[in-house]
Amino acid sequence: MTIASKTRIGIASPHIFADGNVDMDLVRRYAVRAEALGYASLWTQERVTGTQTSLDPITFLSYLAGQTSSVRLGVSVLVVPRHNPVHLAKQLASLDQLSGGRLIVGVGLGGNAAELPMYGMSPERRVRRFIEHVEIMKALWTQSPVTYAGDFYRLDGVSIAPRPVQQPHPPLWFGASAEPAIRRALRLGDGWTGAGSAGREAFSENLERVKGWLAEEGRDPASFPISKRVYLAIDDDEERAGRRLAEWFGFYYGNAELAGRVGIWGAASRVQEQLAAWSEAGVSEFILNPVFDMEEHLERLAEVTGLVS
Repeated sequence: MTIASKTRIGIASPHIFADGNVDMDLVRRYAVRAEALGYASLWTQERVTGTQTSLDPITFLSYLAGQTSSVRLGVSVLVVPRHNPVHLAKQLASLDQLSGGRLIVGVGLGGNAAELPMYGMSPERRVRRFIEHVEIMKALWTQSPVTYAGDFYRLDGVSIAPRPVQQPHPPLWFGASAEPAIRRALRLGDGWTGAGSAGREAFSENLERVKGWLAEEGRDPASFPISKRVYLAIDDDEERAGRRLAEWFGFYYGNAELAGRVGIWGAASRVQEQLAAWSEAGVSEFILNPVFDMEEHLERLAEVTGLVS
């Protein structure tokens, strides 16, 4: 079984540094090589607090924009209730300009409402706040001036310039796993991305539901990308691969057992088989996420996915 030729292959860039040392030489080499190998997209994540060394996604993608020329650049996902929607719209429009229109914006509600007061936001009615964020960003990217009266935000004749290169705006891929959140994605978003921390079985079940819900919403599946972040480790020594993956999950998520529920590991043929099955089921873009031996995985995954022979 092979990955369908129509499936795009993206890969996570090094942006989390387990040893605590930010290695920008590695980042530069990796980004340049990923583009040369034909990866469709480079990805990062958002983590603001914590002891794990990770870079701010918008700043990081701005750097990648200067190191590359054609590969698309994505974040999966920005927890938008942490941000001011006007400021975020400005930052993302600027990033789309800096990259020449290569930005993909993953957005999500976030799973920890208790953290919002730290950002000056109330945890109350955060779904409504999230919706207003999305509406305001779209309006600022497509209209001038913008007047908006919401429950949380009010704009009176506001404009930003420059607007994004991409028209009508950079694609918004909603990160979601619960049914209400996925249905919001189908109404308001330009794509759906399965959370990397979602279990394999849960993702597969949601994938089938999404295809049915797209039809209910009158959305064309061909123009609505479905992506999946996949944590993985290639090693002919399956026990070693699983152990190293679990160690990383313990470091980053504080839960080593999560690796067994969401990751895939082992020989290249086993990894290829699982990716091919998801591709056949309807995933249109993978966000492959190795977590150690990054440059080695970059090369091997290009072979496994058919980017190079």
